[in-house]
Amino acid sequence: MVDFAPAAVGDWDYQRTGAGVTLLLAHGIERGMTPRAVLAGSGLTGSDPVVTARQELRVVRNLQASLGEVGAEVGRCYRAATFGAFGYALLASATVLDAMNVALRFLDLSHTFVIPVAGLDGDRVRIVLDGTPLPADVRRFLVERDAAAIRSVLAELVEGGVPTRLVGSGAMREIGFDATLLDRPLRRSSPDGRALAEELCAGVVARRRDRSGLPAEVRVVVTQHLGRGAPMPEVAAALGLSERTLRRRLGDAGTSYRQLVDEVREALAGELLGSGRLLVADVAVRLGYAEATSFIAAHRRWTGATPRSRRRDATRQTPAEGRPFTPH
Repeated sequence: MVDFAPAAVGDWDYQRTGAGVTLLLAHGIERGMTPRAVLAGSGLTGSDPVVTARQELRVVRNLQASLGEVGAEVGRCYRAATFGAFGYALLASATVLDAMNVALRFLDLSHTFVIPVAGLDGDRVRIVLDGTPLPADVRRFLVERDAAAIRSVLAELVEGGVPTRLVGSGAMREIGFDATLLDRPLRRSSPDGRALAEELCAGVVARRRDRSGLPAEVRVVVTQHLGRGAPMPEVAAALGLSERTLRRRLGDAGTSYRQLVDEVREALAGELLGSGRLLVADVAVRLGYAEATSFIAAHRRWTGATPRSRRRDATRQTPAEGRPFTPH
């Protein structure tokens, strides 16, 4: 009996990595748009590690207004590497079924707006994409993009790809393929690499799912403004709030602005140091610290250890076949 995991999220309004916007931006530029036109009204720079769903929707609308219904073109550009550690976990899985279940368990590390439902229909696998809950003006774009992205990633998993058939119209699409392919071993399967990538994924989603509402939005916008130290007036303005209102509403939610900034910095510090690619001083700059010594002191307060020791430990634990991509 084949068991598919349920999707980790039930709707599209979740915090997501900025890589989805990066792909939209690249497509717009390739088709003659300026970065400013693609990102207009989103408050994004194009290199933001995390974004809100509404920010990405703003970029989708800009692209759609200039280029039309190009969602499928964008979706065909997706690769597993697009998804960072999440993508590495897919590629390092044992079988196609295993990879599909990883995708469903960590769906909020993808860029999808359509929540897929996987099941069996006789000897066929059916992945149903229902775009009905999406905003009507971008529904076709997002359904076609997400369907094309799923097919592109499936094609990477095994030698010769996973042949799929796409049917449907309007708000609905269905991806189908032969159920015997579920047991196909993946060409880059790695139990150790998969375990480490899943550990990274679990840590990221645990932090993301821990908060909702305004605190979650503040965390995203703080991340986007960290390079400038995430001053509260700047973040409040980006959220359309006064400082006083932001402070009051965060207090009502049981937190504070300073606490959220610290949480964002601590989470990103772990991810950046864990990649092993950046020096401690570089991480300090990315987190908005004027001096590395301030970051080192904060890191000791958070973890009881120095950033250098954490970076060294992460480097030692890197899988032999390559360091997993850094999730945000």
